[in-house]
Amino acid sequence: MHYVYILLSPQKDTFYIGETSDLEIRLQWHLSKEFKNSHTKIADDWILFYKINCKDINQARKIEKHIKAMKSKKFIQNLNTFPEITQKLLEKYT
Repeated sequence: MHYVYILLSPQKDTFYIGETSDLEIRLQWHLSKEFKNSHTKIADDWILFYKINCKDINQARKIEKHIKAMKSKKFIQNLNTFPEITQKLLEKYT
């Protein structure tokens, strides 16, 4: 199983979107600044805002790319409010 995950930094009021097969470890890496060139190095208060369970890495990467292409905080917030958006993404990228 793969996940698309969205992290939120309340301090910086910004989101980070990624994909992984191990959400716990990936979150720890972001918090410990393991990724030196990642957007997540700008803050140390990242929390898991949203996650999408995907069937495989290909689906996860396509959904991650779709969300990033939206370039919209409102879209990301709507994912959390309207579960049908996630369902449509999962169906679109089956």
